[in-house]
Amino acid sequence: MKKRTHTCGELRISDAGKIVILNGWVDRIRDLGGIKFVLLRDRYGFTQVVFDPQNEALYSMALKLGNEFCVSVTGTVRERPGDARNSGMSTGDIEIAADELEILSESAIPPIYINIDEESSEEMHLRYRYLDLRRPAMQNNIVTRHRFVQATRSYLNRNGFIDVETPVLGKSTPEGARDFLVPSRLKPGKFYALPQSPQIFKQLLMVAGFDKYYQIAKCFRDEDFRADRQPEFTQIDIEMSFATEEDVFSITEGLMKHAFKEAVGVDLETPFKRFTYREVMDLYGSDKPDTRYEMEIRDLSAQFDGTSFSPISDALGQGMKVKGFMIRGLAGKFSRKRLDDFTQQSKELGLGGLMWIKVESDSIKSSIIKHCQREVEKVVEFFGAEVGDLVLLSVGESLSLSRALGQLRIRITKEENLRAEGFDFLWVTEFPMFSFNKEEGRIEAEHHPFTMPDLDDLEKFGDTQPLKVRSKAYDLVLNGYEIASGSVRIHRQDIQSRVFDLIGLSREEAMEKFGYLLEAFQYGPPPHAGIAPGLDRIVAIIVGAPSIRDVIAFPKVASGADLMTSAPSEVSQKQLDLLKLQLKDSGDRE
Repeated sequence: MKKRTHTCGELRISDAGKIVILNGWVDRIRDLGGIKFVLLRDRYGFTQVVFDPQNEALYSMALKLGNEFCVSVTGTVRERPGDARNSGMSTGDIEIAADELEILSESAIPPIYINIDEESSEEMHLRYRYLDLRRPAMQNNIVTRHRFVQATRSYLNRNGFIDVETPVLGKSTPEGARDFLVPSRLKPGKFYALPQSPQIFKQLLMVAGFDKYYQIAKCFRDEDFRADRQPEFTQIDIEMSFATEEDVFSITEGLMKHAFKEAVGVDLETPFKRFTYREVMDLYGSDKPDTRYEMEIRDLSAQFDGTSFSPISDALGQGMKVKGFMIRGLAGKFSRKRLDDFTQQSKELGLGGLMWIKVESDSIKSSIIKHCQREVEKVVEFFGAEVGDLVLLSVGESLSLSRALGQLRIRITKEENLRAEGFDFLWVTEFPMFSFNKEEGRIEAEHHPFTMPDLDDLEKFGDTQPLKVRSKAYDLVLNGYEIASGSVRIHRQDIQSRVFDLIGLSREEAMEKFGYLLEAFQYGPPPHAGIAPGLDRIVAIIVGAPSIRDVIAFPKVASGADLMTSAPSEVSQKQLDLLKLQLKDSGDRE
């Protein structure tokens, strides 16, 4: 094989006359007037190679070529005739007049198309992932991911962070998602756990005095089957000592600004918008809203003050709220049947029903206008609704009402295929410290038990109304997806003990699960805070991929299976015997 002199995306008119060597794959072959035109492809682009029948030996070899053959071509760069130029290719002004051809390896007929986008099943693309990854779109995704990672490392290194690897084999701490367990051969009956995150180890690094840590960390969660989730994923793990929320916000915004610029040439505006948890729930009914769309949820209770319409007046008398949002210009797309469908969904979401108001050219129409025309007109005035606008509204308990309307809002953006450009970053702060687990009948940590609570809230509500306690936890949201989560950590033993007490974790249980961390906290732990942006999701949003599978080289399907390698798979009895394991139920062997 001759070593290539150029890549397939490199040559230009200025290279005309040069003798070059290209290596790559045959993307497609055309025959025009007896002349063979072969489009050669590598990950850098395409170059057209011409085989003239006057060179009989070379032409004869070219006749043997098929799609995806791996070849080496030697030839002379020449300018294409004006009418043969292709402005859609970076090399579209030139072609290679072939002098030599070496077939490095032949290819069977590929089971998936590589040179065209077609609707073959995703299963086939994942089964033959090594072929799927030859597609330019997939290669662009992987290269973009690489650039983002390189930019991340560059930025954090420049800001004094050090990259520290933490263990992959660790201790199981059955909190949150299930662990992937790894049996120990040398300690029969005992198991390691693959890390759901490096959370505890990075806090120990803060205790050890490494004040600025980061890691491109592989994480593992044995979750139930869910669309667009991966059992193994990658996060950009960051922790800082002597840091506040503001320090984390600043370094994260700087990281995103730098990485987006370096990876895809996008200039982000900083600082990012900020909302409290309560604010985003009130405005959007979601803790990860996409604010590029309008349709903000508004409290309309004042517009119905004094109404004689009993379903609303009775609800307001019980302390409930009337809320709604406006859909601009789409009223004509909402037939009575479709509105009935949305009403049914609102009931499934826990609401009593759904009311609507349409502004038409000659009148205002509404499902409740016969009962409260004055109030309907007030709502139209409040929103500044114009012809073609639609308002959806309902009544209920404030937070649950916002959540339900938020679900309807998301459904509309999807069904109407509403497009919004750009990257919409925002911070969500002041999450609840605790939530109530109905299944287990107990209070649990909303984020994790090492999150610092708001100390004023803890003092005021801890003993009587712990669900009112806010935390020093925060999320970074991008285009409606949570892309990072973090918090200020607890570093004081008295606060940690109080949190453990509130979630019903005894001192003995805490020591069993987290003893090494609690022990370390006896030796002067610094205040610290951190965050962990999700690399897979960020890159998927950047490249516009519908699934994070499109930005992971070798992903799993929703069931956790690897269709290419057939993992997970059965193991031999000998392997089980070495581990002192016995299968109780082999389950589904399909």
